[in-house]
Amino acid sequence: MLLSEFDFPFDPALVADRPVEPRDQARLFVVSRRSSARAHHHIVDLPVLLEPGDLLVVNNTKVLPVRMIGRKRPGGGKVDMIFVKEVGDNTWEVLMKGGGKVGQVIELDAEAYCTVLETGPSRIIVGMTTGKPLRTLFQTIGHMPLPPYIKRAPESSDRQWYQTYFAREEGSIAAPTAGLHFTERLIADLGARGIAIATVTLHVGPATFRPVKASRVEDHQMMSERIEVSQPSAQTMMRVKAKGGRIIAVGTTVVRTLETASDEKGVIAPYDGESTLYITPGYRFRTVDGILTNFHLPRTTLLMLVSAFTGVERLRAAYAEAIEERYRFYSYGDAMLIL
Repeated sequence: MLLSEFDFPFDPALVADRPVEPRDQARLFVVSRRSSARAHHHIVDLPVLLEPGDLLVVNNTKVLPVRMIGRKRPGGGKVDMIFVKEVGDNTWEVLMKGGGKVGQVIELDAEAYCTVLETGPSRIIVGMTTGKPLRTLFQTIGHMPLPPYIKRAPESSDRQWYQTYFAREEGSIAAPTAGLHFTERLIADLGARGIAIATVTLHVGPATFRPVKASRVEDHQMMSERIEVSQPSAQTMMRVKAKGGRIIAVGTTVVRTLETASDEKGVIAPYDGESTLYITPGYRFRTVDGILTNFHLPRTTLLMLVSAFTGVERLRAAYAEAIEERYRFYSYGDAMLIL
């Protein structure tokens, strides 16, 4: 397929730069993957839109405030950095704006600096020198790594806004945004309806957001991301399947996690490792019966995954209606439920 098939006309004014409060008041566009049926609701309606015995699966990854602003030594030029993951003793893979050749020293605060050790097309590696643990530095001078389409500067409120109710396992550079809509009240209402919740982990890294540059989508290569499915979660999902319940993935990260951890017959097993799964139209879903997801940027692997689940034309029509109805888009925006 051509990358151009995943374009859609869009009004930038629909990009949300703050979440709806309370979060379960965000709008919810319900789309059938088997017919042209579509309906408009709110997240708070989720319990009555699902069936008793269904299982929602959420990503429990936690976002650290890993965005830091540094200054080059010498010269003082600004460097915008996101610390992706630790790759060795005091050595980190980073995303960097502002440049930096091998040997460049970047000051983060009076007690911390890093030195560029390696640069390449896929990653930059820096070595840290600091008088305090780097995670302490994140908490004191770091910012939440908001997506670049949110044009305002990060605020203190983003530390709460850009974190899901389920966040437990540190390791992501971005929130699994479909999970941002859940509140304690909504979770209680789901439980009262007989709809349970299970957790998995995918630590969101550059792979999720890496631009697709190939003109043919099949030529794009997905980078790896760390995932984990525990034995209790795998057993819960298989019990639900055995009883005829549906597995509803909360977000594209959960879809990729579950489809990686399942076999051709849809059997989900415990898994702890990497995933490079790249889902495009034509993929046969093994495990996932429904998806709760936010709206996605054009020409992205996220949009391709959702298109694979709904069908390209059905999703294109749904997006056109969402734009006409002035749904709020992207990380802090509204959501779709696809069943």
